[in-house]
Order: sequence, then C-alpha cells, then structure tokens
Amino acid sequence: MHLMYTLDEQGKRLYTLKKVIDSGETTKSAHPARFSPDDKYSRHRVTLKKRYGLLLTQQKDLKVLGQ
Repeated sequence: MHLMYTLDEQGKRLYTLKKVIDSGETTKSAHPARFSPDDKYSRHRVTLKKRYGLLLTQQKDLKVLGQ
C-alpha cells in the first residue's frame, strides 16, 4: 500500500490509501519520484531550457539570497 492524496475544495491535500475515492476521483501518489544520479536525459532538459530561455543564468531579474 502506498500513501495517496487528492485535493479538497480549498486546495489542501487529503491523504488516503485508496487508488480511487468514493466520488470516483482518482488519487495521486504522495511519494516523490525516484532520484537517480545516473540521469540519462539531463542533456536534453538543459538543451530545451537553453532554447526557451528558462535557465537561471538566462533570467534578467535574479534576486541574490540574503540581500
């Protein structure tokens, strides 16, 4: 059994062990995705971020922490 969640009317998470709640709504996993240091697709993600100007080094208004 895995911990699952769904959102209520206020946007807060309601945790359950069910895959589908009584209203018929499917739940989402409350566990983060697995991390692998051997990331096969990082090169592709960086390429796409460069192409669309989404890298942090490409942002104009960077706020330095603590200032």
